[in-house]
Amino acid sequence: MNATDPRYTQFALCREMMDTVEVIQRFDPARTADVAEAFADTGRLLLTGEGSSRIFPARNAIRKSLTWGADLWIATEGSRQAATYDLSKFAVFGASNSGRTAEVIAVLKQLADAGNPNRFGLTANEDTLLERQATKTFVLTCGWEQAVAATKSVVEQALVYQSIVSHVAGRDMAEDLDGAAEKVHAALTRTIDPEIVEAIVKAPTVYFAGYNDGVAEELTLKTNEIARKKSDFLEGTYAVHGIEEVMDPRDVVVVIDPIAAETEKFQNVLVDGVGLTVVAISPVETPFTTIQVPDAGEMNPYIFLAAGWNLLVEIGLSLGIDLDEPERARKVGNEFVG
Repeated sequence: MNATDPRYTQFALCREMMDTVEVIQRFDPARTADVAEAFADTGRLLLTGEGSSRIFPARNAIRKSLTWGADLWIATEGSRQAATYDLSKFAVFGASNSGRTAEVIAVLKQLADAGNPNRFGLTANEDTLLERQATKTFVLTCGWEQAVAATKSVVEQALVYQSIVSHVAGRDMAEDLDGAAEKVHAALTRTIDPEIVEAIVKAPTVYFAGYNDGVAEELTLKTNEIARKKSDFLEGTYAVHGIEEVMDPRDVVVVIDPIAAETEKFQNVLVDGVGLTVVAISPVETPFTTIQVPDAGEMNPYIFLAAGWNLLVEIGLSLGIDLDEPERARKVGNEFVG
């Protein structure tokens, strides 16, 4: 993706992807220090929301918490299912960019009616229905997005949650952020091999595999919204545990940060067995065709996400798609009415 070429800049989606660099540059981890103390006392945190407001932000936070050994149990669930749980001992964060997502508002209202004071909101707008149901609301600095597919807001939401986990784990997130914005820019503007683009354009289905930290899952959703192609998320080694039976040799599997101990299995089952193409997004070269990106340490998931966006933009443009306006997908999936 080129940050100055009108072929890209005519689309709000591309401009908003590039805005992510500034979002990371100006993010202040200290903003969440106070609520992190409350979560440390509670010890239990549920992150809820719908679609992109939950997938990467919540999954990334869970992986960070477990990796760092933070004394905080984090769970995530869609809001309707979350509403069926006993959340009396949980602090709950509800994310909705619009502040009008019906499912999120409903679960926060339910918690308010039950007298749970630990209700928090995360939105891109001021004075929303979400804010009225939360005891404290964080408003994103990135602003409202014009493109239907969320991008920069997803990153800022993830930064908010990661900063909370960092405080609880006693980490200095400023150190993790050092240089990350520039590396996201490099991933967004890296030239993508046209052969990779062509293979995915021709693929009946695009699969994304990798860690359960939200990156591959979010790119699966973005493939639907941006490239308008069928896609599926294959967590861990799911890609080589049965689904190969129905894969097509024309399919492509994009593996995010492949685990070295698993590459031989992927090669044997998918490349040699099915005969399909495997593409890796990684900071190091792999046995597969590799989109190599800078290594940003703890911020690597953001780098991988940006590289995936870059790839999907190239696919969408190759297919002649209006990147800003899907035919059926909506900006607010299920808006609260009442």
